[in-house]
Amino acid sequence: MRTALWISTVALVLGVAWLGEESASGQPAPAASAASAASAPAPAASAVPASSTTQIDRGRYLTALGDCIACHTPAGTAAFSGGRPIATPFGTVLSANLTPDNATGIGRYTADTFYRALHEGLDHEGKHLYPAFPYTSYAKVTREDSDAIYAYLRTLAPISHAVDRNQLHFPYNIRSLMAIWNAMFFKDREPFAANPAKPVEWNRGAYLVEGLGHCQACHTPRNFMGGAKRGEAFRGGAFDTWFAPDITPNARIGIGGWQREELVEFLHSGLNAHSGASGEMGEAVRYSTSQMSDADVAAVATYLADQPASPMPDIRPVADAQMQQGRAIWQDACSACHREEASGVPRYFPPLKGNANLQQGDPTTVVHYILAGARRTPTAKAPTPLAMPSFAWKLDDAQIAAVATYARNSWGNAAPAVKASEVADLRARLIQAGPDVKAEPTPHDLTHPGPLTLAPAGTDSRENGTLHAGNPAPR
Repeated sequence: MRTALWISTVALVLGVAWLGEESASGQPAPAASAASAASAPAPAASAVPASSTTQIDRGRYLTALGDCIACHTPAGTAAFSGGRPIATPFGTVLSANLTPDNATGIGRYTADTFYRALHEGLDHEGKHLYPAFPYTSYAKVTREDSDAIYAYLRTLAPISHAVDRNQLHFPYNIRSLMAIWNAMFFKDREPFAANPAKPVEWNRGAYLVEGLGHCQACHTPRNFMGGAKRGEAFRGGAFDTWFAPDITPNARIGIGGWQREELVEFLHSGLNAHSGASGEMGEAVRYSTSQMSDADVAAVATYLADQPASPMPDIRPVADAQMQQGRAIWQDACSACHREEASGVPRYFPPLKGNANLQQGDPTTVVHYILAGARRTPTAKAPTPLAMPSFAWKLDDAQIAAVATYARNSWGNAAPAVKASEVADLRARLIQAGPDVKAEPTPHDLTHPGPLTLAPAGTDSRENGTLHAGNPAPR
């Protein structure tokens, strides 16, 4: 009994692993290690645009590749000022201030300690960071690129933005335990080394995807201690109220059904004939991949296409009663935009026939869209932010489970059935996260357009899309 209790306690404590970055305060730092302060690894093949000729310009571009602004800029605040909540299975933490403010930002970092943070997960005082700051990926970043990013961040205006980031309770606030986690899950700490058997473009893609792009942080499943599951890279991962889909060449649930140019189009614009980027991926496209050079986007596509495809899952037949209910709801609520046979209107309303995101083993993202609605993230190449309304106010948990199950198992699609309990759980988590989702469906309430749509609250949703749109809803 004591042994089992001790093992359970250790496992619980080690669960701290996937939490966010840690506070900058603490004990004086030890000297930078030889690996982080003395070595200067050879850079990967560069595809930085020709206009980026100075170190600062290069750093600005590389900072965009790392999508740093998305996590380090809460809505309505100055860029990189920190404090954005990051939800993890182990609690919510707040991101760091990356401006060069001495008291609340990274003003006390040197180029050496900044490189050490990326490569060893230690802050400027030698204290452990947590890998929601994805140093497990950033360890691939070369010294040259690290110094360029540091040089760019030093040009930002210092912003005093004190963030109480030490909000974790025992045992998750025991930062020294990260040494154990790192020994278990952070074994590949060497900077990127090109594979001589692969072409330059492939190696550049590997550097971006595995390093600055930190794609595995979301798209690879995690174990109960927050470590990436071995041998399952890019097969999809759950986080917060989303599921990042499989991006292996699997033809049904991955990106194997996309042509190379379609993947390039999606990364550049957030839109192609199959899908539109919204939510967390919308941010990644807006702030990162849409800013990439053509050569870098092509390199990412080349590398992802060369990864092993995930295995095809076995799907059990779905109950007829749930499918029949789902079909009726589909015809009433979904077919107008997505069409009766789910062909959609490509680049406007995504086709759901053969849609990989819809067929993921984990239905969290599709249920999230139905509950909260969605709004495609606008980019320079696709600036129209088309939206899907919320159905949380109209459909109960069983109805949403039924229509999601129907869409996931019609027109040649195949995926596990969705349970009403899964919808109820996600509805509760979305309500806790913010006021965007109603707790109970209200079928006769016409005043609740989706929170991510452009229709203002208090308007008659029956008139959306007409010349009378925006009229007050009846009381």
